[in-house]
Amino acid sequence: MTPRKPEDCDRLFAEHVNAGRLDELVALYEPTAVLLGVDRQAAVGPAAIRAALGALIESRAVMRMNVVRTVRAGDDLAMLYNHWSMEAKGPDGSPVTMSGRAIEVVRRQPDGTWRFLIDDPIAGSEPDTSA
Repeated sequence: MTPRKPEDCDRLFAEHVNAGRLDELVALYEPTAVLLGVDRQAAVGPAAIRAALGALIESRAVMRMNVVRTVRAGDDLAMLYNHWSMEAKGPDGSPVTMSGRAIEVVRRQPDGTWRFLIDDPIAGSEPDTSA
């Protein structure tokens, strides 16, 4: 289960979140990757990304991803436009529903796989949240 094309990064992201696989989720990011949170704070590098995504796993999120556009820059870079939605549990156990429009930059690795370089889950819109 490795991303062999840019869109696989989002597909595998959802699969790993839904299965609660934090190690595999973090492995989708380059060592110097940036993940922006819904609070617009940047998580940079594996430890910070692990902490941010660990909270997502703890919420028992169920995600759906829909890559609506892929723009390639040469053979090794791509930008993904992704419409996503999820259901999760809030800190108090109440249901939380969110959706948004992500923009992500992914890069081909020397082994041919793809990994996230920049991940902005709400770049295309403010998140739609409801309880």
